[in-house]
Amino acid sequence: MPTPATPKMPAATESVAVAGELHAPRAGVASLDNATGHQNMQQLIQLRWFAVVGQVVTILVVHYGFAIRLPLDHMLQVLTCLALFNMVSLLRSRSHRRVTNGELFLALLVDVATLTAQLYLSGGATNPFVFLFLLQVTLGAVLLKPWSTWTIVVITSICFAGLALFSRPLALPLDHNRGLWSPYIQGMLVCFALNAALLVIFITRISRNLRARDARLADMRQRASEEEHIVRMGLLASGAAHELGTPLATLAVILGDWRRLPHFSSDPELLTEVAEMELQIQRCKSIVSGILLSAGEARGESSEETTVSTFLDDLIEEWRTTRPIEDFEYDNHFGRDLPMVSDSALKQMICNVLDNALEASPHWLRLEAANDADALTITVTDAGPGFLPAILKEFGKPYQSSKGRPGGGLGLFLVVNVARTVGGRVAAGNRPEGGAIVKITLPLAAIVLEEEEDEDNDGQAAEALGNATTETQGHDRNRS
Repeated sequence: MPTPATPKMPAATESVAVAGELHAPRAGVASLDNATGHQNMQQLIQLRWFAVVGQVVTILVVHYGFAIRLPLDHMLQVLTCLALFNMVSLLRSRSHRRVTNGELFLALLVDVATLTAQLYLSGGATNPFVFLFLLQVTLGAVLLKPWSTWTIVVITSICFAGLALFSRPLALPLDHNRGLWSPYIQGMLVCFALNAALLVIFITRISRNLRARDARLADMRQRASEEEHIVRMGLLASGAAHELGTPLATLAVILGDWRRLPHFSSDPELLTEVAEMELQIQRCKSIVSGILLSAGEARGESSEETTVSTFLDDLIEEWRTTRPIEDFEYDNHFGRDLPMVSDSALKQMICNVLDNALEASPHWLRLEAANDADALTITVTDAGPGFLPAILKEFGKPYQSSKGRPGGGLGLFLVVNVARTVGGRVAAGNRPEGGAIVKITLPLAAIVLEEEEDEDNDGQAAEALGNATTETQGHDRNRS
């Protein structure tokens, strides 16, 4: 007798927290839907193979074991058609990850048609396995949209009625008085057990997958809420940055005029102080440029073509000369240098991690850069008290800080979101010997310029990469 094809739904250490992988809420929901549909189709394909094997075994046992004559040629031809359809479905699933409701509906219709054909050849409505139609209806109710489910209900009802009117008779005595010794009662028992077992397996697995899916959707909604918070802060920061841009430019011009005045140029001490003031104003302008770039705007002076090693070396040199650090170790193991654009957002992100580490460990810090599996990894280590377990648990979320002041914890939150815009991630943990460790992983494909033979193409690539953060932030703002 026929058996149904039934679909089944589908590291970090103890003190380490990871955040920052890019998952756009709308794209993430679509990706989850596609993954669920593809998984359902895969399970349909796998279980249809079991159905083919089960039907072959059932037909042979009934025909030869119970001596109940069946039209073997026709029934095996139906199974051959089902196997060919399953092979086509398998090949398609490997090349098409997106499975629609219509494709699942078609797959279930094929199962219904196969079941109907096998029942027609083996007794029709008098076959005890006719109740397997209920399994197909249940699967439709779980997997398909309402209109598709009701269509399955109508089609299976018509098939049942048709089998009652038109079917080949089955030489099976209806000797119900024999109880379990009756072949008909035995067939109904097997049908019931098969229905019950498959439904339990199916509902259990789909419930587990739906819980996992709901958890991921909740995480995406939380992330969208956090990104909306970032957008609001970015609007406020960009407004302040615009207002600061003009006075900073004015001060830079005034200091340039002072440098040329006789009583300044003739006094080395005053000249040194003017140079220091110019340096600090330039730093303020860089910070303003970074704020505007992160908010989706650019001042035109914050991005320039460079290389990965040069970018890191200049960043560390600037940070070291402007911070009161006693012992700072810098190891650049990146290897073969690659061209990139000096991006203010990335620069600000790394400095933010260093500043947090410096606040916790003012006597010693270490930064190591490396090329690991086509990704730039930046590891910052300190000798401070380390992260509290509660901070690690909520790592990457805003206002998670042990500093005990308003706004604390936004630093790492901003670091995580900047890394997320280029598809990177940030991991934090505690060292066994004491202190904290923060590891930033940025895919080289997102930050490195492609080497072009034509210099004009190089310039276009540099400009495109320089605007990458702006475009991504603008897209995230519109999506939120």
